[in-house]
Amino acid sequence: MAILGALALTLSTLTAPALAEPDLPPDGAGLSEAQLEAQAEAVSGIPGENEISRSRNMVRVATLPKQAPLDSTQTDIAFQDNYAFVGNYNGFVIYDIRNPKKPTIKAQVLCPGSQNDISVYGNLLFLSTDSSRSDNSCSSVSQPATEKSSWEGIKVFDISDKSAPKYVAAVETACGSHTHTMVPAKDKKSVYLYVSSYSPSATFPDCQPPHDKISIVKVPVKSPASASLLKAPVVFPDGGNAGRTGTIETGYTSATSGCHDITVYPQLDLAAGACMGDGVLWDISDRENLKEIHRVQDDEHFAFWHSATFNNSGTKVVFTDELGGGGAATCNEKIGPNRGANGIYDIVGKGKDRKLVFKSYYKIPRMQGDTENCVAHNGSLIPVPGKDIMVQSWYQGGVSVWDFTNSAKPREIGFFEYGPMPGGAGGGTWSTYWYNGYIYSSEMGRGFDVIDMRDPRTFVAKLFRTDELNVQTQGNFYRG
Repeated sequence: MAILGALALTLSTLTAPALAEPDLPPDGAGLSEAQLEAQAEAVSGIPGENEISRSRNMVRVATLPKQAPLDSTQTDIAFQDNYAFVGNYNGFVIYDIRNPKKPTIKAQVLCPGSQNDISVYGNLLFLSTDSSRSDNSCSSVSQPATEKSSWEGIKVFDISDKSAPKYVAAVETACGSHTHTMVPAKDKKSVYLYVSSYSPSATFPDCQPPHDKISIVKVPVKSPASASLLKAPVVFPDGGNAGRTGTIETGYTSATSGCHDITVYPQLDLAAGACMGDGVLWDISDRENLKEIHRVQDDEHFAFWHSATFNNSGTKVVFTDELGGGGAATCNEKIGPNRGANGIYDIVGKGKDRKLVFKSYYKIPRMQGDTENCVAHNGSLIPVPGKDIMVQSWYQGGVSVWDFTNSAKPREIGFFEYGPMPGGAGGGTWSTYWYNGYIYSSEMGRGFDVIDMRDPRTFVAKLFRTDELNVQTQGNFYRG
């Protein structure tokens, strides 16, 4: 029997010119914003290891380095009230962001298991485990997936006390949980977790091919300890994309054997799935039964459909392509502007006849070095009425703010990036999200950054407030 731990271990149309600034003290000690600005100098090309390159409208106002025991790779972010919850391969960190310019660590929860994708709902926190473990406790060790007793899946925590989260439930899912998407039930009495996982093998007892499915976990809000696997529906009855072989340089497409990430828009009863070789639009009016509306493929340019973002009106979807799995240098002239990029799709038509129609690609316009892993990764909308503006991570390509109001002509309006990691190491920003007036970045190798975007095009977004944000669970900014 698996073991459950009772308590986890504790208005210009052009981007402004680039600037560089020396690395600052971890907490910006003794430096005013005016002094930060005064240190900026114009540069060209790739910044050095201890430099920052940025547009004038992007000012880093705080940074906190990772701390032991959670000094492993930082991953995704969720927000609630004055807290940011950041996943980490060793567990998760709760940051107090009451003062965004002086964030502090409220709690560190040691609970190893990659990649610890994270979401929150009320007093509950959900964590994805996508590495084979000896059991479901927070003291487990790595164990081969070829062993039947190994465990992967969803963990549930009670976060009513932010300083001491309690581990209350675990649910095993096939092939683990690479990511999950929190979907509130329409009666608010429970939440569903759409669990994405992939890479089956005939040698894995709990992760058998073809794995053309997702898992749906149901968690009663008032009795989270009774969380359970509701079902594991097949969402690709035809097997999905068969894939295309090739290299990063020549191009390839992953065969579909599950999904990487799903984003939902509950108010519109829509979900967008980024599923390896396929991009999918689903009807989720019945939360327990997803119905496919339309599916698209792009074997010429997309290697791995990684994540999805709706615009605020729900009339567009931005899909990202994780060319090279996030470990390769793909933001250069050799790879070009259309691979390892975002694909922008308009949703046209009505009801069951809606279609995803491709409009354009967007990729950061700044060339990166040969040691810098760089590809489209996690981002969120910036709440500007009538505009489609997004802030996004690009690993070592840094943070990009871009406008896709015109789906056919997206353009960057701000950026912030560090120079290459020392010694050619991998790293960069995993997730970059806008929350209550600031941009927060989860730096895989460095830690937690806070950026202030000072631009008339996004100023109104500073007035928007929400008390909870899970980026893969989208809502309308101005309609509640």
